[in-house]
Amino acid sequence: MLFNSRQFIIFFPIVAVVYYVVPKKIRYLWLLVASYYFYMGWNPKYAVLLLFTTTVTYLSGLLLDYVTNSGMNDKRKEKYRKLTVAISFVCNLGVLFLFKYLNFAVGILGKVFSFFHVSLNIPAFDILLPVGISFFTFQALSYTVDVYRGEIYTEKNFFRYALYVSFFPQLVAGPIERSKNLLKQLAVPKDFCFDRAKEGFLLMLWGYFLKLVIADRIAIVIDTIYGDPSEYGGYYVIVATVLFAFRIYCDFAGYSTIAVGTAEIMGICLMENFNAPYLSLNVADFWRHWHISLTSWFRDYVYIPLGGNKKGRFRKYLNCLIVFLLSGLWHGATFAFVIWGGLNGIYQIVGELLLPVRRRIVGCLRLDESSFGFKVYKVVLTFILVDITWLFFRAGSLQAAIASIKALMSTHNPWILFDGSLYKCGLDQKNFLLAIICIIVLLIADGFKLKGHKIRTFICNQDWLFQVLFFALAVCFIIIFGVWGSAYDAKEFIYFQF
Repeated sequence: MLFNSRQFIIFFPIVAVVYYVVPKKIRYLWLLVASYYFYMGWNPKYAVLLLFTTTVTYLSGLLLDYVTNSGMNDKRKEKYRKLTVAISFVCNLGVLFLFKYLNFAVGILGKVFSFFHVSLNIPAFDILLPVGISFFTFQALSYTVDVYRGEIYTEKNFFRYALYVSFFPQLVAGPIERSKNLLKQLAVPKDFCFDRAKEGFLLMLWGYFLKLVIADRIAIVIDTIYGDPSEYGGYYVIVATVLFAFRIYCDFAGYSTIAVGTAEIMGICLMENFNAPYLSLNVADFWRHWHISLTSWFRDYVYIPLGGNKKGRFRKYLNCLIVFLLSGLWHGATFAFVIWGGLNGIYQIVGELLLPVRRRIVGCLRLDESSFGFKVYKVVLTFILVDITWLFFRAGSLQAAIASIKALMSTHNPWILFDGSLYKCGLDQKNFLLAIICIIVLLIADGFKLKGHKIRTFICNQDWLFQVLFFALAVCFIIIFGVWGSAYDAKEFIYFQF
């Protein structure tokens, strides 16, 4: 069930109303039923995988609690505690590997053997990737580690824990929640709050604006250009890649924002997943503001356990590169995603190594790093560096990425930016202009957000007439410019494939 489908528009109000009507002590059971119904809307069979992940990590939590409170000596306790965590990881990552990485691994194995002139006739496995498997697997594993570290209590109620893993707003595309935040909230449900519901609804409207009005609109141009690199070369590829940077932002942030708003209406606070990433001053800053839940997951459960920055500069850089290579692999089982992750890691390493040189140059040129102009320069440079990596991400495979790069280098046609040629790529002039205006609105809103000003708080502080008019106009705008007539077909969110 998609957030941008008619089914969800009917489903969610029913869930929210019943949630506040039933007694508090059984609300989690109602949300659990609703969450499994939501997930089974894609493929009922894959609910078994969700249940498997839930059961393994739930039992690992109970076993960790039993060992910790047993009469064993400390050395033996630690041995069994680590073994429990290892079994939980092997079971869950094994399932993830089977569905997401098996064909990739078989392909690599075949190439290695072919290098030694040995032929392997291993057939490709036709396995459909379950929606959201990477998200709920990581969320469940974080619970195991948090219990091991003593950062969260062991949840004894299986059904409440099952809701933590399957909570429908963020189940299939995040944010990847932590047990320290979500599990505790599920144990103590809140009363209905009209002001909180208004803010949640505003967040949902903003998410629908990002997805329906911007992301789905510019996707038409992007798909047209990337779909035929032989026809659309040179500056067409540049335009498509720049637009893709905003498409993936609006698509993914749109989902996360709708998820946060949906949960907030029910009195549950989810973590923020994006914070004006394209206004970042460097690549490291970008990754502190982009997909925050995943970045922080890798930091807490991979980077720091590897030693973080406490074992010398070389190990720090190696750990950083490992994290970003794994992040690329998490997104997709192709070398294009690995290159995408590797480039982002290399950017950060090179950026830190060149920091003294850059400071010396800035000092020699007597530039003011705090000036608006210098910050704009850094924002633009960061965007260009990040956007280069998006080319590999959008291509999805190394062959497609190479084809796009060749198309980019093969033609010099800057005039297409001015002669109207871009309007033949799926969007007419009016729709193209609307998309650009909406992107500018997004950047302005992000600027306010970065300064600590929440526009939704400003709206909610106005009188009732202003609020009613704003809500009505916002809904009408999204319907008119986001839902494209009777032929409208809800498009999946990009991150559903991960």
